[in-house]
Amino acid sequence: MNIFVGGLPFKVDERELREIFEKYGELTSVKLIIDKQSGRSKGFGFVEMADDEAGQQAIDALDGTELYGRTIGVRVSEDKKPDKRY
Repeated sequence: MNIFVGGLPFKVDERELREIFEKYGELTSVKLIIDKQSGRSKGFGFVEMADDEAGQQAIDALDGTELYGRTIGVRVSEDKKPDKRY
C-alpha cells in the first residue's frame, strides 16, 4: 500500500519517517520529497507498506496526529492522473 504523508515538519528526515511507520508493519520504501533548489523537505512524502492491512492501521493511527507541533495528514496515495492538457 502506498501512503501519502503531508504536513510534515521540515526537520523530519526519511530515517525518522521510517521509524514512525515501522511500528505498524514492514516497509517497502520511504521517500521524502525534497525541493531541488533549496535541498529542504517540501513537507510531504510517501511510505510504501508491504501489507495493506498494516498500511490501513498506520493510516488510522497516525492521521491527524501531531509531530513537532504540526498536524500530519496520512492517507492512501492516489495514482497521479495523466495531464489532459496535451
